[in-house]
Amino acid sequence: MDFIITIFNETLYRPLFSLLVWVYNVIPGQDLGVAIIVVTVFLRVVLYPLSHKALKSQRALQELQPKIKEIQQKVKNKQEKAKVLMEFYKKNKVNPFSGCLPLLIQLPILIGLYRVFLTGLNPESLEVLYPFIQNPGELNHMFLGMINLAQPNHIFAVLAGLSQFLQSKATYQQKSNPEKSNPGASSTPDFSKIMSQQMIYMMPLVMIFITWSLPAGLALYWIVTMIFSLGQQLVVNKSWKVL
Repeated sequence: MDFIITIFNETLYRPLFSLLVWVYNVIPGQDLGVAIIVVTVFLRVVLYPLSHKALKSQRALQELQPKIKEIQQKVKNKQEKAKVLMEFYKKNKVNPFSGCLPLLIQLPILIGLYRVFLTGLNPESLEVLYPFIQNPGELNHMFLGMINLAQPNHIFAVLAGLSQFLQSKATYQQKSNPEKSNPGASSTPDFSKIMSQQMIYMMPLVMIFITWSLPAGLALYWIVTMIFSLGQQLVVNKSWKVL
């Protein structure tokens, strides 16, 4: 267990904390909120190629849902169905697990930042900084002189949920109505579509619940992340409409 904690600290917590403090030191006014925004945008830019590829694959998977449903209805044998679907995915160059990738990327970073805001804002925690990072002595927790990022902020929690909703809405936006484009399709309920629609409304509520009692710095990170992801998703959606 100690080994796992050490690995986590050295690969996530310490690099993220050191990067945040370095940005905090160099920006004018030493505003922690601005530092969080800069670090968040930097991380999103670094991860852009990987997440963009995942979003394109996820979008392609949505477009292929009518044909996937048709295969699922025609092929009854489970093993044969799995084989046919995998061949279909391979032929169309899509990854059925692409939707999980952005979450898998975000989760470790989110956990690392949670640790930063939970313990890293204390003056004694600054000792873990890399030697080449100047120790500021203490961090000013105020964002724009008004919001204490070390304390929960209910407005930020609601904004985190709202940004999550907008991003999810853009993610599950359909280019066309499959039922109109395929009049002969079965009237059987599409449970995957129903689940996706439910997630659009459930995830924002979950995010509000999570950030309601956590430091506002974490909510600010999520707001900026979702805004960036929304812009990225809109680019993917727009390129799909041109096709």
